[in-house]
Amino acid sequence: MNGSMIDSIYLASAVCFILSLIWLNTVKTSSRGVIVGVVGMLLAVVGTLLQPSIEHYLWLAIAIVIGSIIGVPLAMMPMTAVPQRTALSHAFGALAVTLVGSAEYYLRYASLAVFDMSTLCLEVFLGSLTFTASLMAAGKLQEILPSRPVTYKGQNIVNLGMFGVALVIGVFIVLNPAGSLAIKILFPAMIVLCMVFGVALILPIGGADMPTVISLLNSYAGLSASMMGFVLNNKLLIIAGALDGSSGLILSIIMCKAMNRSFMNVLFGAFGQVQASNAALAQRAYRSAGAEEAAELLRTASKVMIVPGYGMAVAQAQHKVRELFDMLSGQGIDVRFAIHPVAGRMPGHMNVLLAEAEIPYDKLVEMDNANSDLPQVDISLIIGANDVTNPAARYDKTSPIYGMPILDVDKSRMVMVIKRSMNPGFAGIDNELYYMDKTLMLFGDAKAFLTELVKELSSNR
Repeated sequence: MNGSMIDSIYLASAVCFILSLIWLNTVKTSSRGVIVGVVGMLLAVVGTLLQPSIEHYLWLAIAIVIGSIIGVPLAMMPMTAVPQRTALSHAFGALAVTLVGSAEYYLRYASLAVFDMSTLCLEVFLGSLTFTASLMAAGKLQEILPSRPVTYKGQNIVNLGMFGVALVIGVFIVLNPAGSLAIKILFPAMIVLCMVFGVALILPIGGADMPTVISLLNSYAGLSASMMGFVLNNKLLIIAGALDGSSGLILSIIMCKAMNRSFMNVLFGAFGQVQASNAALAQRAYRSAGAEEAAELLRTASKVMIVPGYGMAVAQAQHKVRELFDMLSGQGIDVRFAIHPVAGRMPGHMNVLLAEAEIPYDKLVEMDNANSDLPQVDISLIIGANDVTNPAARYDKTSPIYGMPILDVDKSRMVMVIKRSMNPGFAGIDNELYYMDKTLMLFGDAKAFLTELVKELSSNR
């Protein structure tokens, strides 16, 4: 097939990617955005397979089969595992970029211009660190690795030192690409250093920051793919990588703003350390109740605001939440859902989980709108959310979450919290909301407790 036809296919693919991002911005057009994005990727693959430079398809077929064997089970993961599945996708993409960049270097180091060699080194640099960083993020999200920050004295200096050395090596390779030292030692050393840096980059980051880290790694993976497009002279890769990189960066900025944090604080702040100052707070008394008492109180309410968190996701309780919503709505109670931008472990995670349970989307309220309504709410029912409801964020300057916008549930007339125990959340700090006179702690697994709560509500109509 001639080059103009392939370019036309690539152009159509790029248009599909752009339209997909536009349509994914709204709920009404999101399904269309997903379909168009899939069509765009299919066109990209077809256009690549039609390249005249491809003479044999055997190895491509083997790669497709292996990829399908890995990809199908990943696609079947439960919604609660979407964040770690996304991190694994970033890892696979970054590894592919690193391998392609390495192959191109050893095949073409004598003929690449300075610009091409610069983009190649940047491609491998970002790809290799994103590969290991994404694996680390997936491990922390899956709790294979400790979700708490792992820190040691002088950690930031060591990390920045590794980064600086790898950068210097990259500059040397750009200026001396065909030197025997660069070919035999420095290029592989740069890859190894970047991989170690990727591991070290994620070690001091706690679970509370994983939504931002996932977005940031998405940006890195996209930028490395865009650099690969320059090396391979593939316009579609440049466009798709730039879209991926820029959208990931924009989302990371939005996430940081939602937490009132900076990139530097997310990457180097070791957010999530257990605070020693919690000891005094933990000695305070709290009130608890069972499903029967909680049901009685809910029956007397006219307005209820449900605040879902990752505890709901872990318990797979979204369908029980839907049952509770139907039960309360059927009794004439106004029930809505307050969604914090960083609820869960991935942007939009709570929205997707609630949509999976077919909860009407118009009942989901963004944080700013929810906060204006919460003073008129009779009962705020928190299901597995912790740090995003902690009043200390508003006034305690010593708190690691100080300044982070929160859901003002403490301003509602009563608060109920479904939680397994009094253990702190991802930020590693206790929540003073739990010790207020207006708060009732409802201990237990979210799904099991909601089952009992729905049973109580239905048996005493």
